[in-house]
Amino acid sequence: MFSNRDLPADLDAVRAAHTPGAVVLDCERDFETLPPDTAETLGLFVDRLEPASFPESWLPDDAPELLARYASETFTVGLPGDGGVTWTAQTTPPTVLVKARTTGSPEEFLDFLVAEALVEAGLGVPEGFLGFFGEQYVELAAATTLSPADTYQLAVALYDAYLGLHTRETFAGWADEHPRLHEAWHDAGERLQPRLDGLAREVATDRTAFPAAAELACSGVKHGCDLPTPFGALDTAAYRESGAEYAVVWARKTFEKLAEE
Repeated sequence: MFSNRDLPADLDAVRAAHTPGAVVLDCERDFETLPPDTAETLGLFVDRLEPASFPESWLPDDAPELLARYASETFTVGLPGDGGVTWTAQTTPPTVLVKARTTGSPEEFLDFLVAEALVEAGLGVPEGFLGFFGEQYVELAAATTLSPADTYQLAVALYDAYLGLHTRETFAGWADEHPRLHEAWHDAGERLQPRLDGLAREVATDRTAFPAAAELACSGVKHGCDLPTPFGALDTAAYRESGAEYAVVWARKTFEKLAEE
């Protein structure tokens, strides 16, 4: 299922600077969540496994089954919404997983995704949104009018924005040190901006659902894109400092305003 991925010199330097010793693996099959018997084979590549679990009280009663399984004591890695490259801190050292779905992706962009995962893994933050929101995930669900699946998608997006606030300064600073990775980061942002420019109108006319719009807008934070209303309020020092509490307040105010329109 897994094999060690050879890293070019600039990625190796990113690893040394942000997550020394991190393991980067190619996955021969695609996945959203690794089942326990597969996840445990990561032990062949790392020093030890440290399965995470979370209190049941952190989840609404109608939380998606996959999220409930992830929160349980069953050792699982990954969740839907993680993208083609993900990372886990349930291993020592951390592990970056390059999924099979990335086959055929432009080399420079794929290398940036690996670099992004290495930087995130070195931040000392939770590997997923549930660890970020904690018991406030129930409050997030209550603050919206969304279905359990859509609440999940919104939570993924909000955490992506939070991570972007902590990583984009690093990416922006790579112009001289890692120009190839910097160019991939910059190019992705330029490609994303036109999609964001008309996003508010698409949401207002029901051409794009709110969770999907959030996913798109929040991905723009790490690229320094201009975000449409109401997502621009997430690109703030207050969110970077306050985290989940700020996100819940933002969601409550946003959905209250949507209800008035």
